[in-house]
Amino acid sequence: MKAVRVHAYKSDPSLDDIAEPKLQGPLDVIVKIGGAGVCRTDLHIVNGDWKDIQNPDLPYVIGHENAGWVHEIGDAVTNVKVGDTVILHPQPSCGLCLACRAGRDMQCTGDAFFPGLSNNDGGMAEYLRTTARACVKLNPDTNPADVAALADAGITAYHAVRKAVPLLYPGTTAVVVGAGGLGHIGIQALAALTATRIVVVDKNPAALELAKQIGADETVVADGNHVQAVQDLTGGGATVVFDFVAEQGVENEAWQMTGPAGYQFVLGYGGQFSAPTLDFVAGEKNVIGNIVGTYNDLAELMVLAQAGKVTLHTVQYRLDQALDALHDLDAGKVRGRAILVP
Repeated sequence: MKAVRVHAYKSDPSLDDIAEPKLQGPLDVIVKIGGAGVCRTDLHIVNGDWKDIQNPDLPYVIGHENAGWVHEIGDAVTNVKVGDTVILHPQPSCGLCLACRAGRDMQCTGDAFFPGLSNNDGGMAEYLRTTARACVKLNPDTNPADVAALADAGITAYHAVRKAVPLLYPGTTAVVVGAGGLGHIGIQALAALTATRIVVVDKNPAALELAKQIGADETVVADGNHVQAVQDLTGGGATVVFDFVAEQGVENEAWQMTGPAGYQFVLGYGGQFSAPTLDFVAGEKNVIGNIVGTYNDLAELMVLAQAGKVTLHTVQYRLDQALDALHDLDAGKVRGRAILVP
C-alpha cells in the first residue's frame, strides 16, 4: 500500500510502498482509510518535538485523525463488522485500568498505543491497524473524509468545551483564541452546548468571517491591540478563555484576557506559560490543560456532527499530495482542516 512516512526528523516525509498492516490480536481492526486529517501535531512530529516522548522507530507512518471502513476484524470483535463506516478514537486503550474504567481514555496505564505518534503506524496510508475500542460506528452514508479530523481536532476542542459547560451559564463570556482547525470546531461546540457570549480572536480576517458564520457573537483582529480590545469587550476579562494557539507569546496574552476567578483552557502548545503567583492568588485565576478527549466525547461529538450542529470545514488533498498539505498548513494557507484522501 501507499503510506506517508517520516524517515528523518526536520526532513520532509515521503510516500512509500509498504506492506499492509496485519491483525495482531483478537480485538484488532484493520480499517480502509477514507480520510486522514493533517494536524499541526504532524508538523511537530516531523520537526522531532515528540521524539523523546514517544520515541518511535523510524521510518514510520504519521496520521492520527482517521476515518474509513472496517476491512478486517479479529476473532473477538463484536461491536463492528466488515464494511461498517467508522471514525477512530486516536488512542486505542486497554479498557481494564482504573483510568479506562473511569472513562479517561487518554490517561490509560495499560496496553494503549497511539497510531501516528507512538511506535505504531498511523493513518496517512491506505490501511490502518487499530482496535475495537477505538471504533465509533457512523451512519453508512457518512463520507469519512468529511469527518476524519473530528477524531483529534474535534474531540480536543469538544473535550475542553464539555469540561467548561458548568462555568458558561447565561451572562458569561467565552473567548476563543485562534479560529483555525481546532478553534472553528470549539466555536460550534460552544454555540451548541452553552448560552455564553462567544468572542473570537484571530489575526486572519477570513477566519474571523467564518467564525461569525458559525456562532461567534463578537470578533477581534489580533493586531497588537487585541488584548485590550478583549478586556474592553468583557469588562476586564472573560469567564473562560480557550487558547488554541499557546505559542509565540499567545499563551501569556490569553492569561491577560482571563478575568478574575476565570479559567484559561490551554489546548495549543509550543510556548512557555509564565505568570506571577500573585495573579493566581489575588485573581483566583485558573489554568487548565487539555489533551485530546475521551471515547464518549467523540461519540457525543458525532451526534452533533450528524445533526448538522458541528460542521468540519475542510480542504481535501490526494494522498500523493501530502507534502503540499503539510507545507500549506505550515504556511497558514489552510482554512479549517486539511484532509488526505487515499
